[in-house]
Amino acid sequence: METASREELRDIQTEGLRRTVRYVYESNPVYRKLFDDHGVSPGEIRTLDDLQRLPMMNKELLRENYPLGLSCAPRESIVEMHMSSGSTGTPVIMPYTEGDLAQWAECMARCYTMSGARRGDAVQITPLFGLFNGGFGMYHGARAAGLFVIPAGPGNTARQIRLARDLRTRIITGVVSYGLRLIEVMKELNVELPDLEIGIFGAETFSDAMKRRISTGLGVEVFDIYGMTETGGVGTLGMDCAAHDGIHVWEDHYIVEIVDPDTGEPVEDGDPGELVVTSITREALPVIRFRTADLTRIISRERCDCGRTHIRIAPITGRLDDMLIVKGVNFFPKQVEQALMQIPGIGSNYQIIVEEIDGVRDIRINVEAEPGVTGYTVEKALKEALGFSPKGDVFPIGSLPRSDGKAQRVIHTKRQTG
Repeated sequence: METASREELRDIQTEGLRRTVRYVYESNPVYRKLFDDHGVSPGEIRTLDDLQRLPMMNKELLRENYPLGLSCAPRESIVEMHMSSGSTGTPVIMPYTEGDLAQWAECMARCYTMSGARRGDAVQITPLFGLFNGGFGMYHGARAAGLFVIPAGPGNTARQIRLARDLRTRIITGVVSYGLRLIEVMKELNVELPDLEIGIFGAETFSDAMKRRISTGLGVEVFDIYGMTETGGVGTLGMDCAAHDGIHVWEDHYIVEIVDPDTGEPVEDGDPGELVVTSITREALPVIRFRTADLTRIISRERCDCGRTHIRIAPITGRLDDMLIVKGVNFFPKQVEQALMQIPGIGSNYQIIVEEIDGVRDIRINVEAEPGVTGYTVEKALKEALGFSPKGDVFPIGSLPRSDGKAQRVIHTKRQTG
């Protein structure tokens, strides 16, 4: 299936779209009302060109129907659930049927295999096993791929390193920032992991410079895995292959569009825009034209050097809701990271502090660096990248806070002086 022709994939998507639209309309009153309010019925969706006739949905619709108002499967057929962090409001719950878990496992197993994993390889899974989908998604896929699972979970990094040495871990999975934490503790302990060869990281956008830093520090080939709660979890959308020329999206399970964030209209291949996803094989809660708020572009629809034919999109540039506007300049945290990682002697840990004082917004960027790196050097690099000079301080390596989960790179503060 990963090397199916474009014609085969188009036929699969066309049938999947027809089936899914009919299914959600007949199974869920919220979907039925959404379609009716937009004057479209399932019978009118015959080809992929008809996709744009369907209404879009977003995270807010899922939150409004918390906990299971958008579920299309009977309660007795739901066997598992995961949810978003809910840090910005009501969380999004994703229910799973047995069929959904099998679909998730298949997508993740493809990702493992695409990274070079072989049956029997030891994979150390460091994301949390809990409501967050990362740990369980990595686990389901590893079982399907026939791997030796080390369900370590996050934290206790010294123990993680010992487990990796003792059990000859070949594959490590985690959030991006935890890869950096592993490097730090390995240096502190003065140990290496000679069996480690593959690193699969996700859940946070990260720059090419950061990927190179993790690759060098851990001695692994780094892969960028992609998926979200709304699509069914980590790996459901896809990952980059050994060619590292974009993220392959599993088109026999998902239809993707890139649209103008302001108008919702499709953009040309190669132009940046917002990713919109339609799931065509999920049962409990298929999403229809879900606006992800993730920014990317289509790299190619042609066969990749790896032999796979599924569409390739660029690594996520940032999220629409992550964009910062300071002194009239729009930018994303990833741009700050990319600029910092180019500075010799700069550390991997940094903070972007957005300060609002009496209604005036400014930004401070705190970084860790080796002796000899000055604030002027940092300011100059950031001015070239962003177009203005943010305030900031340089701290010794190890000074800024650490996290065993997602790093909090952006911190917002607000105060009044009057």
